[in-house]
Order: sequence, then structure tokens, then C-alpha cells
Amino acid sequence: MAAQQLEQILALLLQPDNAVIQQATAELKEVLKQPAALSHLCHVMTHSQDPQIQQFASVLLRRRLSKHWKKIGAADQNMIKSLVLSSFQQQTDHKVSLGLAQLAAAILKNETLKKWPQVLHSIQHGAHSRDPHKCQMALLLLQSSLDLDPDQFCPYYKDILRLFHQLLNNRSQLAVLYYSLRSLRAMVGGLSSDEVTLMSSMMPKVIAAIRELIHVNEVQASEAMEVFDELLETEVAIVVQHLSEVVNFCLEVASNQGLSDSLRVKALSCISYLIKLKSKAILKHKLLSPILNALFPIMSADPSPGQMDMEDELIEEIEDEAEVQSPKHFAVQVIDMLALYLPPEKLFPQLTPLMEPALMSPNPYHRKAGLMCLAVLAEGCGDHIRNKHLRPMLQVVCQALADDSQVVRNAALFTLGQFSENLQPDIVRFSDEIMPLLLRYLAEVDLAHTTHLAKAYYALENFVENLEDKIEPYLPALMERMLNTLASPGIPRAKELAISAIGAIAQAAKGSLLPYFQAIMEHLTSYMLTTWEDLRPIQIQSVETMATLANVLSNDIFRPLSEKCCQLGLDLCDRVDDPDLRRCTYSLFSSLANVMGDSITPYLPRITTLLIYSLKSTEGIKLPLCSENSFLLFDDEEEEAEVEEESLTDEEDEEDSESVGMCVQSVFMDEKEDACIALGEIAVSVSMPFLPYIETSFQEVSQLLPVRLGGCDPLTEKPFLVGAKGVFGESLLKKS
Repeated sequence: MAAQQLEQILALLLQPDNAVIQQATAELKEVLKQPAALSHLCHVMTHSQDPQIQQFASVLLRRRLSKHWKKIGAADQNMIKSLVLSSFQQQTDHKVSLGLAQLAAAILKNETLKKWPQVLHSIQHGAHSRDPHKCQMALLLLQSSLDLDPDQFCPYYKDILRLFHQLLNNRSQLAVLYYSLRSLRAMVGGLSSDEVTLMSSMMPKVIAAIRELIHVNEVQASEAMEVFDELLETEVAIVVQHLSEVVNFCLEVASNQGLSDSLRVKALSCISYLIKLKSKAILKHKLLSPILNALFPIMSADPSPGQMDMEDELIEEIEDEAEVQSPKHFAVQVIDMLALYLPPEKLFPQLTPLMEPALMSPNPYHRKAGLMCLAVLAEGCGDHIRNKHLRPMLQVVCQALADDSQVVRNAALFTLGQFSENLQPDIVRFSDEIMPLLLRYLAEVDLAHTTHLAKAYYALENFVENLEDKIEPYLPALMERMLNTLASPGIPRAKELAISAIGAIAQAAKGSLLPYFQAIMEHLTSYMLTTWEDLRPIQIQSVETMATLANVLSNDIFRPLSEKCCQLGLDLCDRVDDPDLRRCTYSLFSSLANVMGDSITPYLPRITTLLIYSLKSTEGIKLPLCSENSFLLFDDEEEEAEVEEESLTDEEDEEDSESVGMCVQSVFMDEKEDACIALGEIAVSVSMPFLPYIETSFQEVSQLLPVRLGGCDPLTEKPFLVGAKGVFGESLLKKS
């Protein structure tokens, strides 16, 4: 196989034609099995006239050598090391240089600096060079090596920090600043006490360097700011020594409307984390007032002309669309952190003089900002509000529900929902004032404006579910509104919200709901039987509300319908492949088990089969570096099985992350959690008839208890412990 043939294959893989890519992929898998594949890759990497192909070859080499370096003979190892380093030093194209630097870093991780001292010599020589390009290349190599294996460089940290002390003075070479800051981020976790002192003295230069980067490249500036994240994680004392400078710099960035939202959010997130870690230091350095004074203009800013804030649009965004954080939204979250981590006696005296004028401002976005402040104060300062401010704050919210501006009314509904969540049971005392307002609002809102409608139902649900017997005077009006919405032709989203609200009403009304029970069940049953894909959200909500009814109504009321409901749930799982629907159906099964007791036994084989299937399922587990058009770098089938398939069609990210691991979509994780809870609750409710399913349940649940999936958060422990307690028995679980 000639190197020229390999280069032609790589060129085909860069074409935007799937058929060409698939054919080239098959050819590449064959040629990479040849003994000369390694030398040909090296030749293409160093001699191709196309930088894209050169970079491509370096990526292939890196992935191959990372895993199999020690299987290569010493002579070939030395040849590759010399070739990579000399090619890197001569390269002028940035992407190719980056690929070579990452390849060198991967080799170095296997070789160590002791076996490959030329890397350190190259870095030292280049970093002190007066030639800007040589200096940049040396720092790129250093940064790539530190990112992959910082521990190798620990003996040289002090010298490296002294080098950065000098280099950060040179504000004209922005690439040098960028690579220096990225290298510092990688080093922070391994600093000794002496090195911490050196790093601390460098903080003013770090801030100044990031400020310079912001003027030219905001993306690089945002990445450089990750050094703050690392310091907060591992060496927060360094930041505290320069707290005023760091906070003021972050406020400067966050307040600059000319900068990108992502950079401004990055600055706000740094402040938020600082508040969480060092709230006392924030107060000691008198930084609360500057923070609040900077946040309010951000929160109250008008949207761009002709636009609205996302939460104020008439129509809701697609549910699965990724949320984009804006500075306005994140500024509210910073207020939330202040409420959570600062004593209210310290926060309120400085917040109130800003909040009150905002609430009385003629500008609706200022009034909205004031209400959003009230909303996020409810969780962290709940006791303080209940004891001293509940009535006047509620009056403000109730008045805002009648505001001329829909923007303000939306914020008031959100605030009322937050109050209802966090200020129980005291807020229930004001039901006679709040319920008529909510009922009037629901009667007037346009059902087509789903964003506003959803906020109204959010406030209603949170308020009514804790009313208990205080709901009775309002129950006829509430149920008339809900049942009319379900009976009338209209927008599916309105029906979905009404069904959800019925569940919240049932939580409070319990047996008082009996006069409406038959009508409710007829609607829920009809939606559970529907085959219309467009009505799937209503179907899912119907299952969830049915489970709520089974939980809160007496067994005598629900038992006559329990077998029919169980069969409906099983048929749904057989008919519809939807993780959200399965999740809600599992909750229904556990509720029905509590109602039916032993009577659910005939249904247990199908129910437990579904639950175990969900626990075993790998659906939703994705390999981030895998695609339909993929290739393997190894010629041995056993070796191939050890690695993930790599994408050839997607353009390599400049930093080409090495993180390879599974990630689980949250909807499938929720399904597993609810399946586990359902197993445990059914085991407790049914008792002896569950014995035939104990062994299988034990095996599947025990496998999930310690599991961690690479690249993802650990599975939430609580649901699996709940399930384990039910399946294993509490005493057995404690012993294990």
C-alpha cells in the first residue's frame, strides 16, 4: 500500500457525500490493517500538501498510538518521536500544529519526560525565544501536554509559573496569553504551597490578560476564564486574596452589553459560584452592594427592538429545545444564590432600596425584574419573608396580576408559584384573596397564548395543592373550568394543563372530588385510548393524573376501576414506545398496587417484565464519538472491541477532546429511576405474591446502585435506594 493511496482515501473521507464516505471508510479499514500503515500515516502527516489531510493523519496516528504505543518497537518509537517533534517545530498552519501538539502530548503520556526530554527542551527553548511564532508553538505544546497529563510537569511547576509571570506582561502576543492561561488552568489542581504563593501574585496579570483577549477573541477569553473555575474548585484561597479584583472584573464583563451573552453568563457564573463558596468574604469585602447595583440593570434591560424575552413569547418554545442562558436570566440566578447563602438580615437592607423603585417603575421590564427578585427570594429567605414580609409582598404580587403589561403579569404568576412552593403553610391563609384572582385570570387568558396559560396554571397548581379543606369553596368553579376545557374543542396544550391541574386539585380536595370523579375518569380514559400522536403529551399527563387520583382518593372509591386502569396502562406500554409514557405508567402501577393489594397479582408478570426491561435497557445511551459513518483504527478484532468507533465525517474540534464515554439522555434516566421506585413500592404493597420476582429484581437493582457512566453524572441514588429498600427489605439493604 502506497502513502499516496492512503492520502487519496483521506481526501475522499473529507467529501460531503455519504456514499463516497462509506466506500472510503471501508477502504480505510482495510489499508490500516497493513503492516506499513503506521509509516504511511507518518508520511501523509508530514508531506501532504493539504493541511486538512495532514491534520486528519495526525488524529488517526494519535488515536492509534495512544492505546498501542508500547506495542511498537523502540526504533520505530524513536523515529516517530523525532519526526513528530521536528514536524511540529517547522509547521506554520495552526490546525496542523494543533494536531501535532496533541499527538506529541499523547506520546509523552506514554513515554514520560524522563524518556523524552527533548519535549521539555523544545518548550524551554521556544518559550524564551524572541521569535513570536516559536514562542507560541512552544506554549501550544506545553498546553496540550498539560491538558493530557499535568502530573508529569509537577517538578517544573515553579519554573513554569515564573515563565508565565514574564509572558503575561507581553499584551501584544495574544496567542501567548491564551496558551499561558489555558496552561495555568491545567496546573491549578497540583500546586504546592510555594507555587500557590506564586500563582496568587500572578492574579492581577491573569485578569489583565483575559481583558486583552476579550477585545480580540471572546471565545478564547471565555475559555481562558476557566482558570477562575479551576481556582474556585481547588484553590479558592487564591481568589479570595484578590476577591475585589475578580468580582469587579466579572461585573465589568457581565455589564457590558457589547459582549456576547455566553461570555457575560460566564462572568456571572463565576460570581454565583463565589457567593456559594465564600459568602462571608463577599460581605467582609463589602462587595454585596456593587454586585446588586450591577445585577439590576442586567435584569431589567429591555429586549432588543421588536423582540421579547423568551419566557414572554405568546407561544411556548418546543419542549425539547435546548435552553440558552441569557445574562438577564443568569443575573436572577445570582440573586437566588445571594438569598440562599447570605443572611437575610444582611441581604434585605441592600436589596430593598433597589427592588422597591423597580417595582414602582413605569418601565414594565423594571417591574418584572423586581418581581423576579421576589420570586427567587422565597426559597433562600423563606422564614424571613414568612415572619416579616409575607403580607406586603403578596399584596405587591396580587396587584401585579392586574398590571397592564403582560410581561409583568407573567412575572407575577411565576412569583406566586414560587411563593406557593416555598412559603407553606403560611401562604394558605391568604387563599380568599389569591384564589379569586387566579380564577379571574384563568377566565380571561387567551387559550392560544400557551406561554401565558402555562404560567397561570403553574401558579394555580402550586397554590391549590396545599389548600386542603380551604379548597372547598372554590372547588365547583375550579372543576367547572377544568371539565369545560376538556369537553370543548381547543388547543391540546390547554387540555394538558387542565389535566395536570386536576391532579393538583385532587391533592387538596381528596374525597370532596367524588362528585366529579366519573367525569374526570371518562376524560382520562379517552385520552389513554387515543392513537393520535399529536395528543401524546395529553396522554402522558392523563396517566400521571390517574396515578395521583389512585394515591389520594380512598381505596373504596378507586378500587372498582383499578383493574381497568391497570389494563389500560399495560396496553399503552405495548402500543406506544415512549420513555415518558412508560415512566408515568410505572407510577400508575405502583399506585394501583397500593389500591389493589393481592388483586394485582395476575398482572405482575407483565408489569415486572416491563420494569425489568427498563432497568436493563441501553436505549438513550449514546457514544459521543460515534456516528453512522465510522471506522476503527485497529486491525485486530479483539483490539477493535476495546475502543469506540471514531467519526470521520464530523469536523474535528480544535481542541479535540479525549473524553470518550457514555452519556444517558435524561428522559431514559428518569424512566430507569421510576421503574426502580415502582419495583420497590409494588414489592411493599403486594408482599408475598412478589416473591417470584425478587431474585431478578435483586440482580437488576443491585447493578444500578453503584453504577457510574463515563462522561455523565452518577445515577441519582435516592430513587434506586427507595427501590432497593422495597425489593430487598430495609434490614437486608443495611447489611449490604
